[in-house]
Amino acid sequence: MNLLDTLLQGVLLGGLYALFAAGLSLVFGIMRLVNLAHGDLIVLAAFVILVLVSALGLNPFLAALVAAPLMFAAGWLLQFHLLNRTLGKDMMPPLLVTFGLSIVIQNALLEGFTADSRRVSAGWLETASIPLGPVNAGVMPVLTFASAILIIVALNQLIYRTSVGRAFRATSDDPVTAGLMGIRPQSIFALATGLAMVVVTIAALYLGTRANFDPTSGPARLIYAFEAVIIGGLGSLWGTLAGGIILGVAQTLGASINPEWQILAGHLAFLLVLLFKPRGLFPRAVD
Repeated sequence: MNLLDTLLQGVLLGGLYALFAAGLSLVFGIMRLVNLAHGDLIVLAAFVILVLVSALGLNPFLAALVAAPLMFAAGWLLQFHLLNRTLGKDMMPPLLVTFGLSIVIQNALLEGFTADSRRVSAGWLETASIPLGPVNAGVMPVLTFASAILIIVALNQLIYRTSVGRAFRATSDDPVTAGLMGIRPQSIFALATGLAMVVVTIAALYLGTRANFDPTSGPARLIYAFEAVIIGGLGSLWGTLAGGIILGVAQTLGASINPEWQILAGHLAFLLVLLFKPRGLFPRAVD
């Protein structure tokens, strides 16, 4: 594997990590909520897609289209009826509640699907490739990266170009004042989490079709998402994409030297950024 191919694969892998992180970044930027169950929600969505593909014979992309509104509703209900009760100046309650939620999701999936590793079949797309200059790239990694860009563009347009986005920013800045202006912060927070779950479903589609997953895969996905968000800068969606790319390139470079160094190289890149830029490369609040 030459250097150019390694870098390309790292950039494309970064698109997957950006999808993992985009929903996490959105929720943190709007309500300052650190969701420790985020990785497990990605895995849950992957299992929902797997069930739709297996039981109904749907194409994975169509299955994700069906799963997206289900995950939106689950996120809305979860935020409105549970997580809203934990929000406040103290960050410990949401951490504890989402940690407990993570354990519940993992054990429920273990009961329902056992510990066996699963994968969603994407048919011919799994092996299809396209030429990009002097190197070839897999169609699925390219679709993943393109989806990450489209999601980030769409979220930025929503936040900065629509009335819903203005409500997001107003509630993020000052929930009390936003409430006096007729905005219901609890509903706005629930909407934000619902949208994050739609992004989670898209991330789950590419996770399930590109790699094996099992009920305990969530924490690793959460770590990658956190690292991408922190490298890019809290609250910056484009920074999240940059963070995912840096993480992906570091991992592929590490794997090209020694396959055992893949994950370690990503963590080292994260620590280096944290050492020299503690607030991330592109810190920006949702304002």
